[in-house]
Amino acid sequence: MNTFTFERSQRMFFGVLMGIGLLCAIILFAQNGPLHARFWSDVLHNSVFFTGIAVMALFFLGASVTAMAGWYTVFKRVWEAFSLFLLVGIILMVFLALGNYLGFHHLYHWNDAESVADDVLLKGKSHFLNRGWYLFGTIIIMGAWIYFARKIRTLSIQEDENPGPDFQQHRKIRVWAAAVLPLIGFSSAATIWLWVMSVDPHWYSTLFAWYSAASWFVAMVALTIMLMGYLQSKGYFPDFNRDHLHDLGKFLFAFSIFWTYLWFSQFMLIWYGNVGEETTYFLTRREQYPVLFYGNLVVNFVLPFLVLLRNDTKRKLGTMFFVSGIVFFGHWIDYFLMIKPGVLHTTMELSGAEGHGSHALGAGFALPGFLEIGLMLGFLGLFLYVVFWQLSKASLMPKNDPYLAESIHHHV
Repeated sequence: MNTFTFERSQRMFFGVLMGIGLLCAIILFAQNGPLHARFWSDVLHNSVFFTGIAVMALFFLGASVTAMAGWYTVFKRVWEAFSLFLLVGIILMVFLALGNYLGFHHLYHWNDAESVADDVLLKGKSHFLNRGWYLFGTIIIMGAWIYFARKIRTLSIQEDENPGPDFQQHRKIRVWAAAVLPLIGFSSAATIWLWVMSVDPHWYSTLFAWYSAASWFVAMVALTIMLMGYLQSKGYFPDFNRDHLHDLGKFLFAFSIFWTYLWFSQFMLIWYGNVGEETTYFLTRREQYPVLFYGNLVVNFVLPFLVLLRNDTKRKLGTMFFVSGIVFFGHWIDYFLMIKPGVLHTTMELSGAEGHGSHALGAGFALPGFLEIGLMLGFLGLFLYVVFWQLSKASLMPKNDPYLAESIHHHV
């Protein structure tokens, strides 16, 4: 089947997930925690995570087109649909940015004027870490991402009707795809610094943007594998074969190792340098979040490495679906670990709560609670609703793509 039908049962299921997420969000906000930090940090966590998956889908799509790859063509509409979640992502991130601008939340220590005035380091970073740039920088950068995502999607659909002489339409797509790569390469680093790394404003790492983007990328590939497995079970994408799955498995395996390489490089250099301002980041997470800290490596490296090391496991849909589900959740935990400790520190300091000196851990900060899981399911339901809606708006088969025949007969 080349036309996707967004079934009523699917809409209802995603609606239930979003309803669970909304209920959890209301409960989180109603709780009397200091500065509603648990609610705001959970919204930041999920907004950044799912927006990042959309960005990585656009980036990988652009890289594949630019490199004249053909293997992915039969399912490229899935990545196009992923990328269009940015239309929702910008609403989520602007909501957070407006909350930051208007002082509705205190996720970031640098957003407190009194703290900046008394802190030489924060004052020095204030040209980048300030309310105005957080808001308008988010709008400008995400607006550019959306423009490119929509442009590539539009040209791709137009190619179905009119490929033009000598694949003229595809050449246009390649120009836009090549242009989006440096845009995402530089701007995604800026947004990661702004949205995520700045929750620990006294700390920085030149590897952090690479590390965070790798986490996004692995989560995107894992979600692609799970979604393709589901869609094939419904009769869609009949030309998606075990060789395509094998290649996706290789990307999941390779970038899980790449993510681990960046994790170790960042940790090892900071440990070896032994500079107090740098080591506190890892000391906090290792000593106060040991389950998540070490579990992060087990779930996101040890498991995919051992299971996917063999070639045959990458060709088994059941195994790939299982591993992808765990890895997807593992990288959601990875972002939890990036964001929560810094937000907790800021909340304790600005609210004057007892236990600040020991970073006392509260509900939803030590480990993800039921409300965090519920909110994540709500965001996942929203993401998949947008993806399925976009899939229903165009043919699943890019019939005039010059690499379609190569993709259909793909073999490794």
